[in-house]
Amino acid sequence: MADIQKGSRIPTDLTFTGAEGPVRLGDLVGHKVLVLYFYPKDETTGCTAEACSFRDLYQDFLDAGADVIGVSKDSAEAHEKFKKNHRLPFRLLTDKGGAGAAALGVKKDFGLFPGRVTFVIDKTGVVRMRFDSQIQARKHVSEALDMVRSLNRAAAVG
Repeated sequence: MADIQKGSRIPTDLTFTGAEGPVRLGDLVGHKVLVLYFYPKDETTGCTAEACSFRDLYQDFLDAGADVIGVSKDSAEAHEKFKKNHRLPFRLLTDKGGAGAAALGVKKDFGLFPGRVTFVIDKTGVVRMRFDSQIQARKHVSEALDMVRSLNRAAAVG
């Protein structure tokens, strides 16, 4: 299992499953800053709070030049229901078996629960932020948006 941290290059060969079929991580990198967040399970209290926080600030992420994608082990059907129930405007991907999470070093909490980790990945595929907290679901969103805005400011100056 890798341990992808700030400054690491994201492995672009990972593949997840979306509503339309396979989605290769490498195809998501390079267009915009990418906020890739791993969460334990659709329709649970913390995961719903986190997803709805991303929803409520999604336009701010877009305005700052980023896209948001959520990933869990749930099926594409469960994701579609979750998206519909909470009007989520961003893509949710399935990491069947957890191979993608393992490759990025997203560990199970207490050895039981799938981890909650948010990565902010710049256009070159470098991780600029990793925020890992099972209990601070909403803080993932604010930390990620702050980092995206910081990258945006740096690009405007440079």
